[in-house]
Amino acid sequence: MHYTKLNILGLSLLAIAAMSNADTTVYIPLGTANQVIAVDAGKDTITATYDGVDNPHGLVATPDGEYLVAGSLKETALKPGEAKDKPNSKLFLIHPAHGHVMSTIPVAGWTHHQAITPDGRYVISTHPIRGNVSVVDMQTNQVVKTVTTGAAPNYTLVTRDGKKAFVSNSGDGTISEIDLDTWKVIRELKAGPSPEHTVFSADEKTIYVANPRAGKVSVVSVEKGDVVKTYDIGKSVHGLDISDDGNTLFVTSKKEDKLVAVDTRTDTKKSITLSPAPYHLNTIHGTGKVYISSRKSPIIWVVDQKSLKVIGEIKLPAGEAHQMAIVKD
Repeated sequence: MHYTKLNILGLSLLAIAAMSNADTTVYIPLGTANQVIAVDAGKDTITATYDGVDNPHGLVATPDGEYLVAGSLKETALKPGEAKDKPNSKLFLIHPAHGHVMSTIPVAGWTHHQAITPDGRYVISTHPIRGNVSVVDMQTNQVVKTVTTGAAPNYTLVTRDGKKAFVSNSGDGTISEIDLDTWKVIRELKAGPSPEHTVFSADEKTIYVANPRAGKVSVVSVEKGDVVKTYDIGKSVHGLDISDDGNTLFVTSKKEDKLVAVDTRTDTKKSITLSPAPYHLNTIHGTGKVYISSRKSPIIWVVDQKSLKVIGEIKLPAGEAHQMAIVKD
């Protein structure tokens, strides 16, 4: 077979892309299955399973990929008279290379979502019932701070420079801005009626916020501290992330069984049907893919970011996929 220089170049680019995808691992908590799995983002196949995690929902990976920290929706009920800040739930520290849970970290209240600082030092967990976030120091594996936020804190973003964290409060329509030098709330931003999942714009000047009760995504200006625009999406908005190029939002509507792509430059939208109940989603940066889980079925749809077409499916052993952590090997 005769290959031209263009053929060889094309094959080389495909090989590089394949290698890039193969070097990406997506770790996914499976909730009621009491497991976390590892997925090869090149092949969209499960490569490992980690048991012994109680109903994991939030999940982060350290920047070097050596450790995973999984939060839990399980907690032990407090007895009458027991202090509200008494630990009654756990974070689970997983070492993927060793293939098991290495230790647990006691926290007060079940954990919804998690974030980690860019240096890998601190893990921030939201505790909706307690109205606060806990801060675990990864050098000591202990909670070193508890920061009171607004009502029902849900999701946390940390700036790339590691100086600020922004926590959505689904119970009072705000986002708490936390100074990570002092671990104090320095401002409350308005964020729509029921802010949950959030994602930064590429320049971190804007926070996009899923508002399930309103069926909208709110566009929050960090500078103004207020909503400057909204996008109508559909009933029970949930999963939210942004494309590799920073121009397109991907949003799920659970009750309308659809994935919506919003071009933030033109405010135009397109959508596809995913059924049943598309739920959490993550753009798998560097692969051109979006992973979308189902709330009602043990499946993850693999969607191409540009064409918005389903290009694969990942069958889960059980449970439902929640907050995903992406690691470049």
